Amino acid sequence: MPGSCPSSALLRQILPLGKAGLTPIAYVLITPTPILVGRDPRCQIVLDSENYGGVSRQHVRVAPSPYSPSGWEICDLSSANGTYVNGQRLQGCRFLRDGDRVVLAKDGPEFRFELQPVMNVEPLPRPTVPSASRQLAPATLPAEDPDRAPPDAVTFSQLFPIISTGRDLTRKAYLVPGIITVAFVVLMFLSIGNPAFFNLLVAAYVAGIAYYFVYQLCGKPKPWWVIVGSALTTMLLLASPALPLFILVFRKILPGDIPQIGDSISFPVLLVRMLFGAGLMEELLKAIPVLLAYTIGTKLRSPRREQIGVWEPLDGILLGTASAVGFTLLETLGQYVPGIVNDVTLQAGADYGELVGLQLLIPRLLGSISGHMAYSGYLGYFIGLSVLKPTKRWQILGIGYLTAAVLHALWNSTGMINLVVLAVVGVVSYAFLAAAILKARALSPTRSQNFATRFYRSR
Repeated sequence: MPGSCPSSALLRQILPLGKAGLTPIAYVLITPTPILVGRDPRCQIVLDSENYGGVSRQHVRVAPSPYSPSGWEICDLSSANGTYVNGQRLQGCRFLRDGDRVVLAKDGPEFRFELQPVMNVEPLPRPTVPSASRQLAPATLPAEDPDRAPPDAVTFSQLFPIISTGRDLTRKAYLVPGIITVAFVVLMFLSIGNPAFFNLLVAAYVAGIAYYFVYQLCGKPKPWWVIVGSALTTMLLLASPALPLFILVFRKILPGDIPQIGDSISFPVLLVRMLFGAGLMEELLKAIPVLLAYTIGTKLRSPRREQIGVWEPLDGILLGTASAVGFTLLETLGQYVPGIVNDVTLQAGADYGELVGLQLLIPRLLGSISGHMAYSGYLGYFIGLSVLKPTKRWQILGIGYLTAAVLHALWNSTGMINLVVLAVVGVVSYAFLAAAILKARALSPTRSQNFATRFYRSR
């Protein structure tokens, strides 16, 4: 190690203010051993998942370096939530200097790198350091502790993992979606012989899967009753006198008359009709629950205001896609499936008609992630963005509304011409939604609490 005075390096954990009464933990760095820090039990410094969920399994490596003035460098191992040295995000590796403060994830555990004379530091008895959470406890550890157990020992928690997983079952193992799936399976068994109820269950489950995927990508918690409320509001609008009024304006007064099957019209004319009669009309209708949630939110006090209202693009995306789920469910179960079932039943019998109806139901609902959910979620992003940037509100809303309507019109128009082009439009529509989600996460005022980083690979 460079320098005239022999020194030893250590990482000293800085405890939060709530634990100020406890003694900080010092991890001695012993050359030439590199130190891995993370939640993986194979790391030399193991951090408890319960307390440090934002830390990756192998987050950083602290290793000897002959070129560093301190003799040590730190490298981020492609962690999901980043590493910060003296407040600056670490990209790759950098030399460590005496007094450097290292934070894992934005609000994660904090360490201070220190150099001390060799005589003042007592080396640890072994290079593998127990986890920070266990070192905070008394020195006497139970025999079941996996870090102290012999390598070939089998602990009780290893034989019965469910005893030790605790809250991780719901936080990381998707226990709640698993319970919901089992419930739907049981109900589907009970509904055999009742095609209408069976289709309703399948539709609700498939639509839920599509929405859950978007919800996880967004990474912002939103109460389930607000999400369901957005979907139900759209369904009520479709069943109310509001729908005939929309049809009158967009399809009778404006040039949005939807052509019938067999009509011979050019593609430009078809696209214009679909733009007014499907894109502009349906996207405005599906945006009503989002705008309603924003209006209600402005009249409430915290925390209801943040739970219900639209205060950022992620809120708009979550409520917009939920509205699209309600639209797709009612449209599919109330119009498309009964229509094709009746047509096929007249030609081939009731049993075959029900089968064809189910075959139509599944792709329509699952494909809504690149259809109605994509357009409405994209428009929802702009509604939320207009809240963040009120001085540009009408410009933002205009661009978002027109873009969502054009994507919608392209989908409807190409579906009547070529299935390959239709697939391309679907991929593009999903790409627009995904891009909006990523940008919304970057703009989010609550970015540090976003849970979508679970989709990233932890090392």
